[in-house]
Amino acid sequence: MTQQNKFKLIKSNRLFDSKGDKALENGAVLIEDDQILQVGNEKDIKVPEGAKATEYKYDDATILPGLVDCHVHLIGIPDGRAGDEVAVESDEVLTLQAARNARIHLYSGVTTIRDCGAKNKTTFILKEAVEMGITPAPRLIICGRPLAIIGGHLSYFGIQATGVDECVANVRQLMKEGADFIKITATGGSTRTSYPFLPSFNVDELTAIINETHKFGKHTVAHCASSQGMINALDANIDTIVHGYYKEPDGSYLYRPEISERLVKQNVYVNPTLHQGTETYDALTLKSQVQPLTDVEQDRINTFKSNREVSIENITRMREDGVNLVCGSDSAWNHYKMGEFQKEILTHVEVGMSEAEAIRSATIESARSCNVDDIVGTLESGKQADLLVVKGNPVENINDIFNVIDVFQGGTLVDRNNFI
Repeated sequence: MTQQNKFKLIKSNRLFDSKGDKALENGAVLIEDDQILQVGNEKDIKVPEGAKATEYKYDDATILPGLVDCHVHLIGIPDGRAGDEVAVESDEVLTLQAARNARIHLYSGVTTIRDCGAKNKTTFILKEAVEMGITPAPRLIICGRPLAIIGGHLSYFGIQATGVDECVANVRQLMKEGADFIKITATGGSTRTSYPFLPSFNVDELTAIINETHKFGKHTVAHCASSQGMINALDANIDTIVHGYYKEPDGSYLYRPEISERLVKQNVYVNPTLHQGTETYDALTLKSQVQPLTDVEQDRINTFKSNREVSIENITRMREDGVNLVCGSDSAWNHYKMGEFQKEILTHVEVGMSEAEAIRSATIESARSCNVDDIVGTLESGKQADLLVVKGNPVENINDIFNVIDVFQGGTLVDRNNFI
């Protein structure tokens, strides 16, 4: 790279670095190659003597860190089909779908994603293709196949393990395949042969999985759809919990503050996936306007409405109790399309976060959950130059975070019109 084009200077009315609560007026970022060199007021940013910088100037806009979605399923086909229906597709089709979903998410402003479970080696193949420059994508944090019990949640494309020895062996196998972390289904879920509100793995199995993963210097993520699932995961020293439903074995909600206390004490991140299900609700509501719904469909609408009200209440209490809530969409699942991560950020404001706090939950806090906060998540010297520029000021009006103007990844302006 020549001296003339190795530097980029990005200026805007405002800059939010995800380190505090306020946006900086007349902010600027100086980039050298793929890294941030300087951040601050534009009058204080100095291009090295004798060098030239390509300049970008944005009016009535805000510069933010690139968004970090800590929970996606790249092979998902968001047309309402269930996960086991996705799993019957060939690896080739699912790899192409993963590439499409990744590109859509990148173009929407998400520059880092953690994929929480895929079939066989589909996402590993995608990561290789991205590294070869074949297709664009956010920074990929990949687990490969999730760990499940026989017939448990995600067992249709996961590794089904029984007993401590198999659990340890399968962690080692995934590490051999290139896993960046290990995803565990600690309870049942939407999988038809699973039991959503009951634990799956025994505590000794969970402990073996997590201890073995930590030996490799990697982190763990557990799907938990019940209180006992969270307790078991906490006993095993989990790093991040997704969903985190306070549900009893009969499916009823019961907030348990002692679990929240443990989540805080053990510094466990929780990704509440609050928007998940809303797209299905909207699709069924739209359908009801043109034709009668089946009894099953109407029951899904009624259940979603009542469950979401309680979920909002419980997650609001979790936040008030000090639980570190991070932002992950769980797309593309059911009807939830990729490229709409900002909807999840809005739900964090709904549970009481300020706009700044919600943005931090989707940048630096999610980056910490993904164990990549040393390279992304804030705008500061030495970090990768992943930036999002939006029209308006999302620190005062969170809806402005949808107004994407440009995305930079590793210092390069992303061509958001390239659909090849």
